[in-house]
Amino acid sequence: MKALIVDDEAHARTNLRLALFTLGWEVAGECAGAAAARSFLGSGSADIVLLDVQMPVESGLDFALELSRLESPPLIVFVTAHRGHALEAFDVHALDYIVKPVDERRLQQALERAGRLVDQRAAYTRALRGFVDPLPGYWTELAVRSVGRIDRVNLSDVLWIESAGNYVELHLPQRTFLHRSTLSELERYLDPAQFLRIHRRILVRSSQMLAMRQLQEGSHELTLAGGAQLPVSERYAASVKTRLARPTPPS
Repeated sequence: MKALIVDDEAHARTNLRLALFTLGWEVAGECAGAAAARSFLGSGSADIVLLDVQMPVESGLDFALELSRLESPPLIVFVTAHRGHALEAFDVHALDYIVKPVDERRLQQALERAGRLVDQRAAYTRALRGFVDPLPGYWTELAVRSVGRIDRVNLSDVLWIESAGNYVELHLPQRTFLHRSTLSELERYLDPAQFLRIHRRILVRSSQMLAMRQLQEGSHELTLAGGAQLPVSERYAASVKTRLARPTPPS
């Protein structure tokens, strides 16, 4: 498996080259910036790019987003002295984020994750397309990223979706996934015939709605087919009653 090192500091490239050699990886090339790396990848190839964040002329974050749009993108692991860009790194689909000085054991963990994904490159690329170029119309599935893996979640399996800050929790019968999106952002891509907002923090799959009862003035509770009980805001109570009164379209 081949790695491309992209870092504007010569000693950092040397340290990574020696570490990669020790761990059994081939160094396909070394570049001092995004422009040189772009040129290298135009004629050569790499399974993984070890990329600094802050470089002259062009940010590693911008270059990583560009790489994610390639037909067969390399895996990205950021190796940087700056701790403050980790969330941005995962927004541009990085596999891992390592802070300098590089701990060899930490680098080995990242490379092992990369090695597992290299063996599943086709599946990884399909999942990444779901982040970068989502299909038009209502979504039927989500590509959910966690450290070292990407899961494809069929939205027909989701019972309800709950806001968790800049993330949403996707509640399935046997598991809950954490997906980086706000509830309002995600709602734009969901079929309103299949998902209904019942609270400022909650969307429910219509086919799971079983019954609603009033707890007190302005307070309601919705029971789902699987037994979960969720709060209903007064603002959405009327639409919940209407939806319960008519058949739910098939998924």
